[in-house]
Amino acid sequence: MQKIYRNYLEIKSINDLNEVEKPIGVYSINLVDPADFQLNKFFYKQIGQKYFWIDRLQWSNQKWIEYVSDEKLSTYVLKNNEEIAGYFELIFHKNKAEAEIVYFGILEDFFGKKLGGYLLSQAIKKAFELNIKRVWLHTCSLDHKNALKNYLSRGMAIFKSEILNTKIA
Repeated sequence: MQKIYRNYLEIKSINDLNEVEKPIGVYSINLVDPADFQLNKFFYKQIGQKYFWIDRLQWSNQKWIEYVSDEKLSTYVLKNNEEIAGYFELIFHKNKAEAEIVYFGILEDFFGKKLGGYLLSQAIKKAFELNIKRVWLHTCSLDHKNALKNYLSRGMAIFKSEILNTKIA
């Protein structure tokens, strides 16, 4: 068994965002429309393989299609020119006036280019465009070593922490 430290973070106002400016280069962030389950599946597997993202690995294509077809889900892709570099998924909880950043990550070929802070800034901004009161997410000690630092640096605050004892394959 291994101890996993999980933190839940939130930001309650766009005014609290410590935004990272767009990096030098031809970067764009675009909504995936129409939804493309293959793209979400690709990012989940490619980014998640280093961080033990395993809960969706057994999903059927039909389950992926149902997931990305949910009207509450929005997927955004970061591109450098036309090359995909990262993504984030937002789930809009209208009844709570909040959005969750469900998955977020940069492909390994783009590590070290200061894209994580920029992409997170944009995810938070896109979420607040939904006229919400809060953006939240969770991260854990299995995620990228800079993940928690990035979330805190953007103005997010920890609102809950827990320790899980789990078996890591």
